[in-house]
Amino acid sequence: QVQLVESGGGLVQPGGSLRLSCAASGSAASIYTISWYRRAPGKQRESVAFITSGSSTNYADSVKGRFTISRDNAKNTVYLQMDSLKPEDTAVYYCNARRSPHTDIVVAWGQGTQVTVSS
Repeated sequence: QVQLVESGGGLVQPGGSLRLSCAASGSAASIYTISWYRRAPGKQRESVAFITSGSSTNYADSVKGRFTISRDNAKNTVYLQMDSLKPEDTAVYYCNARRSPHTDIVVAWGQGTQVTVSS
């Protein structure tokens, strides 16, 4: 069974950039669809982006043009490059793994990493 660990969060000023990592162990991440979600204080969890095993990608409208999801199968890691960050991007960011983009069944969640965008 796959396990996921996020890293790369932190404090950044508006307009800045961060790169989050979702490292997989226990199983090859390459076979899974990996998604990034976020939960801001007082708000519901929001889907941010996902990447399929074939490297097709999908983004929420709120992050299109600013965030880029990618995967490095040799490193068993999926990345979320976040540019032009805004205060409303502040949230805990989580990654999860599914066997397909067509299923809602999640096989693993990471523990989350905090992103704070503030001056």
